[in-house]
Amino acid sequence: MSQPPTIPAVPVIAQISGAQEHSVVLDGVRWRYLTAGSGPPLLLLHGFMGYSYSWRFNMEPLGRHFSVYAPDLPGCGFSQRPNCDECSLNSEADALLRFLEHFALQDVDIVGSSRGGGLAMVLAALAARRDQLHRVRRLILVSPINPWSSHGKVLTRLLATTLGGFYVVHVQPRMRIISKRYFTALYGDPKRIAPGTFEAYSAGMEPGGSFEHLLRILRSWQDDLTAIGDSLREISGLPTLLLWGSRDRAVYPSSIHQLQRHLKNSALVMFPGAGHMPYEEVPEEFNRVLCDFLLHDAPRTPFEIAADAAPALPVSSPQQGTPRSRV
Repeated sequence: MSQPPTIPAVPVIAQISGAQEHSVVLDGVRWRYLTAGSGPPLLLLHGFMGYSYSWRFNMEPLGRHFSVYAPDLPGCGFSQRPNCDECSLNSEADALLRFLEHFALQDVDIVGSSRGGGLAMVLAALAARRDQLHRVRRLILVSPINPWSSHGKVLTRLLATTLGGFYVVHVQPRMRIISKRYFTALYGDPKRIAPGTFEAYSAGMEPGGSFEHLLRILRSWQDDLTAIGDSLREISGLPTLLLWGSRDRAVYPSSIHQLQRHLKNSALVMFPGAGHMPYEEVPEEFNRVLCDFLLHDAPRTPFEIAADAAPALPVSSPQQGTPRSRV
């Protein structure tokens, strides 16, 4: 088996102020991950074609309240490209559970964006099946991929074919204008794209093997949507916050209703005018909403509301002359 490509040093444009850089080798694969702050553990999972750079506007503010972990998932950013044929959500969830075990992390709040949101659901379900649900406290899912959003289903099938795979690996890397157009469409308002953003995301795709890794993801896409659907029963009661931009054109907001039917203990916050990545477009509002949920239970989830509304059981004190029950 050939050696995986060497990962270059992280360029300045891809570094995040206020975050500390680390690496760890798990099952023979070197992960790059960032940390910030101290407090209860908070895990940030980036989406498709992203890496830890996605959280550049969030890590330092969230680090005032939490111990924040933001990995470049294997195959992404500046983590090692694994030398394997499969890149499914199930396999990545297994690797992430190893990550949590390695650092002895428990009661972790998990934020997942787009495909990272799908990964968070599959990870929580895997933890439940392995009797390790104590590692997951709450989920915050930002426009998570799901079986009820039709966008991209046909395209992923086409790109997973032999001809599509040739395009992904050999043509797409040379067509920066197409990549930039796709990236710009992820924003509700392109004027909110910070200078250098596209260049920094492109830097995360420059290590050798990046586009081969994307192709493996695309070839697992349909099975991954099935895996997400299969996971929902096991995590239906987990406290969950859904965050969505009203102008999201990547994962349709129309899929929210079906997702909430299965995630019975979920609350929803919409960001008016934002697109697929509200943590980049409206980071101050995003950070405030996230902290309100994690620190102040706002918005409240359906199970919390139901518990508050339940009538209190009467407490009776024994009256004089009334026989006491025996234990």
